Order: sequence, then structure tokens, then C-alpha cells
Amino acid sequence: MLSPKQVKREAASLRFRELWEVLPPSIPSRHPLHSRWVFWFLKGDRTMDWEDCLRKVTSFDSIEGFWSVANHFIQPSGLSWGSDFYVFREGIKPMWEDEQNVKGGRWLVMVDKHKRQQLLDHYWMEMLLALVGEQFGQDGEEICGAVVNIRQKGDKVALWTRDAMKDAVNYRIGQVLYKALNQKDNVMRYEVHKDSSVRTGSMVKPRIVLSTASQNTSVVST
Repeated sequence: MLSPKQVKREAASLRFRELWEVLPPSIPSRHPLHSRWVFWFLKGDRTMDWEDCLRKVTSFDSIEGFWSVANHFIQPSGLSWGSDFYVFREGIKPMWEDEQNVKGGRWLVMVDKHKRQQLLDHYWMEMLLALVGEQFGQDGEEICGAVVNIRQKGDKVALWTRDAMKDAVNYRIGQVLYKALNQKDNVMRYEVHKDSSVRTGSMVKPRIVLSTASQNTSVVST
């Protein structure tokens, strides 16, 4: 018999499947953004290849398009374990191997399991608002997309950038994200994809670290 929590997750998954029938493959522009963004969903299944689990839901390139998506998708906290949401620029697949990502890295924020209900959905929405609202200025062109991973060991939200060696650009992007997520005294790490792909999360040596309210930073040579 399913527990109440499992029933709630299954109902949320059903509502999300219904979303695919409601939203068109592409939402027309009204107040256009500088880029077209694609919303992806992944539900982990160990019997399938990872890429076969990945589904493109819809794309948008306007403020109205973003809110059409945001008002329909379920919150990350309603997803089942092993699921991911991605919002990436059109033409970039949400995987390390994509040519736009292979030399890049990510700003990573770990979500405290004890504060999941208060923080996970908030972090995801604030990250998307910063991304779609073009709060990163010219540095925003270096951003590939945003990710939220739902895991039993701890959820993650991340912002991916194209070139992990552009420390000054990635640092400025991190500063904007740090403020947008109101990290206060939390630590935010920038990890290089090539390091993350061959090591477990706890072993990855960050290239940049942002910490404390004053946003002191250190750059780690790799």
C-alpha cells in the first residue's frame, strides 16, 4: 500500500503528464526575451538509458511564455526521487557531453534536507526569475541553463555556464545568484563539469567558492 507521501507524489506526476497535453511545443512571443529557452523533464529509470528518460516539454521566448510554463508545472518538491527539471537555451541539451557544456561548469547549491520544504521550490523559482529576467547582464550570455535534481541524499539546484576557465565571468554570475537566492552565510561552489563527471560530489574540488554575507571568494587552481 502506498504511503500518503507516495500518493501525493504520484498525483503530482499525473498532473505533470497532463501538462504535456496542455502546453503547445512552443509558446508565441509577446514581450520577447533575448533567448529562446527549452523546458526539459527527466524521471530516472534504471531500466532505461539516461538520455531515453529525458523529455522536452515546451519552449518559450517571452515573459508570457515563461509564466505559462511556470503556472502549469508542479513544484520540484512534488517530484519523485531521481527526477530532474532543466531550463536550457534552445540548441543546448542538458548534459555534460553537449558541445556547449563540455568545457563548462556549474554553480551548485545544496539544499538542506531539514529545510527542503522552505527552500527547494524557492531556490528553483528565484534562479529561473534571475535567468529569464536577465539579471546577469552581459555575463548572462555565458549561461547555458538551470537544473534542479531531486535526490534522497539531498536536492541540488545549479546554474551551468559555458567556460569553466572564465573565472571573472563565473565569479560575477555567482555573485548575482548568491544574492538572488539570499544565501547569507551559506557556501556556494563552482565546479568544473569534467571534474564532476569522474568524481563523486563530495570529492569534487571547487574552482571558485563564495561564502559569507560579504561574498569573499577564493579561486582554486585546477
